[in-house]
Amino acid sequence: MTVALRLGEFITESKFEDLPSLAKDYGEMLIASTIASAAVGFNLSSSSIIRQLEIDRGGKPESTIWFDGSVRLPAAAAARVNAVASDAAASDDSDLRNIVHQGTTACASALAVGERFCSSGEDIVAAIVLGYETAGRISTVMQCTFKDKGFHGSIIAAFAGAAAAARLMRLSVDKTAQALLITATSVGGLNAAADTSVAREYHAGQAATSGVQAALAAARGFTVERELFEMKLGFFDCFGRDADASLITNDFGSRWNILTEMGIKLVPGGHPHHGVAEAAAKAARDAGVEPEEVELIEISRPGYAGFANPHNPTDLIGMAHSAIFFAAAGVADRDFSWIHASADKITDPRIRMLLDRVRMVAPPTSDLDRYKGGARVTIVTKDGKKTSATVYAPKGAAILGIDWIDVEAKYRTLVGRANISAGNVHASLGVVRTFRQVESASALLNLLR
Repeated sequence: MTVALRLGEFITESKFEDLPSLAKDYGEMLIASTIASAAVGFNLSSSSIIRQLEIDRGGKPESTIWFDGSVRLPAAAAARVNAVASDAAASDDSDLRNIVHQGTTACASALAVGERFCSSGEDIVAAIVLGYETAGRISTVMQCTFKDKGFHGSIIAAFAGAAAAARLMRLSVDKTAQALLITATSVGGLNAAADTSVAREYHAGQAATSGVQAALAAARGFTVERELFEMKLGFFDCFGRDADASLITNDFGSRWNILTEMGIKLVPGGHPHHGVAEAAAKAARDAGVEPEEVELIEISRPGYAGFANPHNPTDLIGMAHSAIFFAAAGVADRDFSWIHASADKITDPRIRMLLDRVRMVAPPTSDLDRYKGGARVTIVTKDGKKTSATVYAPKGAAILGIDWIDVEAKYRTLVGRANISAGNVHASLGVVRTFRQVESASALLNLLR
């Protein structure tokens, strides 16, 4: 049996009641996180451009555009618009192995398609969990080699949308497999562009709309090569290196990526740097040091030797991708929070005075299996004293356990900035927390208009 058919069986035949309870909890948390990030991203120029393009294009009013009054668009277009908004704010989620934002794709796609097909909350949560798992398993096989070849993580995230859409459309095993295969021959995106520009959120939109469109095409009978994943010059061959396809299908149901690899962002910016900020803040608190006393800040983390991106960021894009900024801000403020994505913090003199004092040093050599998006930060003061702190995984990582208290705080903070009433912020959060019990997505989406 082909890889696509095995995945199709898994997506189609898995029952809601057989999914781990915690995986379903995390699926609902992903909905909250994705919407919260979109609330901030909604007004960013990149998000506004894509939203207006799709509004101008028009089409059947099937699915809601979050935070935009009564605007409804075709499901694939709505998935694109909402995914762009969520990704643009760099406040969504990641697979901590490779920083693929498949939760955004799964949620934006599942909510759009679920609204279109009048799916229940239970069905949508299952689609999100299974979509996340599908992308995660493909990611496991790729082992980050797609980034070595220069491709962006959106080539993986798209499968979360395709799987979620196929599940909600109740496609057969064969047609679900075809949705994945059509996605495999449709994806693209260059990592170099995403690190330095708004190409990142454009990729997110393309991933969501490609997955939904693939499911819609498969539903109508469109077919492509059945062995496209594993064949010579197929998906694994072109985008990866030495992929072991058996890793996708050998233990369905015994492990879940949403429980082991997923991280929900509890602060803004690139997930690889959250552990840096936490470690820097802890070291600064332990040392009781003021910025003026700091001689040097050293960052050590596995897999990122010499990788720091913008040294002197001046905007959200630069800040989101700058380990230097995260370290400097963590030391200067002894904390890192949602406010650090603001212009005031990006230009804060106390932070900027430390930027040139941050260095990337050799990666750690011990306890490597404990690191999942973590880092070790050492502060060297002008009197020669050294204080170090290590964070193995950032707050919000599934392996540490995620608390609804933290997700609620994120939701209230970020959705509170959107153009909806305080009452709707509170009510919508209540719906998300028990989303598996609602009769349809409209119970939530009507509160986001």
